[in-house]
Amino acid sequence: MPRLCPIEKTRNIGIIAHIDAGKTTVSERILFYTGLSHKIGEVHNGEAIMDWMVQERERGITITSAATTCKWGDNWINIIDTPGHIDFTVEVQRSLRVLDGAVVVFDGVAGVEPQSETVWRQADKFNIPRICFINKMDRMGADFDQSFQSILDKLSPNAVAVQIPIGKESNLEGVVDIIKMKALYFEGDFGEQVREAEIPENLKEQAAAVRKRTLEKIAAEDESLLEKFLAEEEIKEEEWVKVLRSATLKYNLVPVFCGSALKNKGVQPLLNAVIQYLPNPTEVPPVKGVDPKTGAAMERKADDNEPFAALVFKVAADPYVGTLSYFRVYSGTLNKSSYVWNPVSGERERVGRMLRMHSNTRKEIEEVFAGDIAAVVGLKNSSTGHTLCDESKPIVLEEITFPEPVISIRIEPKTKDDQEKLFTALNRLADEDPTFRQKEDLETGETIISGMGELHLDVLVDRMKREFNVEANVGRPQVAYKETICQEAAAEGKYIRQSGGRGQYGHVLLRLEPKERGEGFEFVNAIKGGVIPQEFIPAVEKGVKEAMDKGVVAGYPMIDLTVTLYDGSFHDVDSSEIAFKIAASQCFQEAAKKATAIILEPIMKSEVVIPSEFFGDVIGDLNRRRGIIEKTNDRVNLKVIDTKIPLAEMFGYATSLRSLTQGRGTFTMEFDHYDKVPENIAQEIIDGKRS
Repeated sequence: MPRLCPIEKTRNIGIIAHIDAGKTTVSERILFYTGLSHKIGEVHNGEAIMDWMVQERERGITITSAATTCKWGDNWINIIDTPGHIDFTVEVQRSLRVLDGAVVVFDGVAGVEPQSETVWRQADKFNIPRICFINKMDRMGADFDQSFQSILDKLSPNAVAVQIPIGKESNLEGVVDIIKMKALYFEGDFGEQVREAEIPENLKEQAAAVRKRTLEKIAAEDESLLEKFLAEEEIKEEEWVKVLRSATLKYNLVPVFCGSALKNKGVQPLLNAVIQYLPNPTEVPPVKGVDPKTGAAMERKADDNEPFAALVFKVAADPYVGTLSYFRVYSGTLNKSSYVWNPVSGERERVGRMLRMHSNTRKEIEEVFAGDIAAVVGLKNSSTGHTLCDESKPIVLEEITFPEPVISIRIEPKTKDDQEKLFTALNRLADEDPTFRQKEDLETGETIISGMGELHLDVLVDRMKREFNVEANVGRPQVAYKETICQEAAAEGKYIRQSGGRGQYGHVLLRLEPKERGEGFEFVNAIKGGVIPQEFIPAVEKGVKEAMDKGVVAGYPMIDLTVTLYDGSFHDVDSSEIAFKIAASQCFQEAAKKATAIILEPIMKSEVVIPSEFFGDVIGDLNRRRGIIEKTNDRVNLKVIDTKIPLAEMFGYATSLRSLTQGRGTFTMEFDHYDKVPENIAQEIIDGKRS
């Protein structure tokens, strides 16, 4: 089976944004204009093709990232439409890991919003070139200049405007192409006919001023172009595009476009920009990895002739075909019915059916090539972040790291029949979603599930009922508190048992040191001279980790500390792994108590948007909830309050905000960091008076 198109004409892009900026509407228009769909699906009608889950159509938001492939001219574009809600940030993170470029969508009224910043930083982490699309320019209060300035101020001073709107709000007529200096109008029933015309007289001065600033920034990226520009020589459009493309690929410049996807204005030029300014797979650095046997650094180029290497970035349960593993091919080719090696699980996997996905529909394919994104059915031992490669030339690609859950609920099956189904459902959902965790409370026997927010867990519980027919009782949401230590401390742990015949002997000395927030756990083996044999060291680490899971203050997991095993002893006959594990666990608990253990709580970054007249009441309520007000801004007739606030104080806040603002206030929040719980509240948590 031949390639769909040369690799140079392939684009792998993601559409990312804050919730409700219009990502899915942009995706739907792209599908329509590229001929992949013959009817525009609207999010507000629950008919969006890319929002295919029942839960997405009911709520009008994207929950799971959807992949599709479409053709624009003689180019093929693999698109992943990602969620905007912070509870589903895992979908954005794993999608960005395998994409080469991104279209960042902004609301023309709000400009840069909190989740816009989060997805931008995630794209920064993966060094992804991007272009911006200021959407909803037809809305009341939409302001291109203000939105563009918010991108410059909050995200990147390297943004350059390559379009400006013609008309404002409901009078939006089209856009001005700043490089061509032409007006573009979108005619026909669905804006499918793009008409080029002269710029309206009333916009010529503004367009010239914007063009001067834009071309100055582009010219600064290339010496020969700068010389021509300063000498006021004639410069062709192709030269500007070539230098802007080069600067965009290096992330030195970020082109900004505008329009209204809902009103079918500005999407075709955006598609042209994806081809003109975003990279093909050969234009991004070769993917890096390590040799699983030696640990030596390796890389693979985007070339069909290189050894096969791919990364599984998503696992999904499909009711019709079973487990689907989405993967990105970085190098080489793969035929169906062949075998691949998973160096992470150490298993050989058979590739049965391979599919090219279009949202939740699929097309069978025989072969995939470097740069492709596809799905394979029925991998048994491959999870999100695992590498698939050529068994004779193995490589382990860098895994994807995911944030820790911040909220938990208790769940129990309603009947004996539901018990088995519940555990099957939980395991399937945990396979799909790396930010979803489950564990059993050993004291009560209840199952506790944890996730990124109330909506995240609400959707998962809803999926259990609908997809797995599980009826369950669900408890109130609980904050995922953590514990840590404030100072260095050491302790000695001995476990000695004699019971006639062979006994048990384990003896360790541990030193605990605090680390900065977010640095995680580190175990250091500082044993010298074989005072503890090497085979018992893993047992010591296991004992420490088990003790950390239980904590020492209120039973919450411990984080952000270094544990050093620096001394101990063993017995030739009586020492065993279990003895060292118990000794280490007891020693850790004693040392943690000496090291002044404290409780930490998740602090959320929140943006509250309210009409000005309710400002005083809302500020007072946030202060009562232990919120720290960072800044306030004006947005049209609204007040925007940026605050850091404990998650424990935000349960039920949506209802409170509605009653304080006559139903006109909105808020968003996302996890920011863990911080120490005040003494009086810590005591309530210890006494079980707070959840």
